[in-house]
This record gives sequence, structure tokens and C-alpha cells, in this order.
Amino acid sequence: MPNAIQSKQVVPAKFITVPSNDSNVEEPGYGFVGAMAGFIFYWLAFSVPFFIYGANALFFMLYTWPFFLALIPVSVLIGLIFSVLMNGRLLWMIPCIGIAVFCLFWLVFALLTGW
Repeated sequence: MPNAIQSKQVVPAKFITVPSNDSNVEEPGYGFVGAMAGFIFYWLAFSVPFFIYGANALFFMLYTWPFFLALIPVSVLIGLIFSVLMNGRLLWMIPCIGIAVFCLFWLVFALLTGW
């Protein structure tokens, strides 16, 4: 125990730092590409009944539009999920998104028309 005459040593303060988990690293942008592909394929799938059935599809869509409107976020999510699962490989990602969105759209269309 130091007495009153002895000087005390000053211990330098240590700053507590939180280890960073590379917050400056940017995420790859292929999720956006997949989401946009899902959105574009939705509108392509939406236009197919008009080419096949003409004005009759317009009257059908007039009464059932909420069902098809609900497919927009689902199509975007399908595109995003496929792009993340396939790590942005466009040659595999784009056809898979197209097939999935077209099948989803035609499933709802077939269920509503009673085929």
C-alpha cells in the first residue's frame, strides 16, 4: 500500500471498441435484377390472356382484378428468391423466374375461370 509521500502511477484509459462485422461491404445487386425480372414477367403473363381471348379477357379481368393484383408482390418475391438462390446466374435465373411467374398466373386464371 503506497503511503502519502509516494506518487501514484496513472494508468492510460483503454477505449472499448466493438468489433465491426464489415458493415462497409455492399451486398450484390442481383436481388434487384431478380425482382425486376419477376415484375416484368408478371406483366407479360398478364398480357397473354388478352392475346388469346381478346375482349372477353378484359371483361373477366374487370371483375377479378384483386386476385391478379395480389400476384404482383408474389411475382417480385419469386424473382428475388430465385436470384438469391442462384447467385445471380442470369442464364438459369431468368427462365426459372419466367416459368414460375407464368405458371402462378395461369394457375390463378384457371382456378377463377373454373377449368
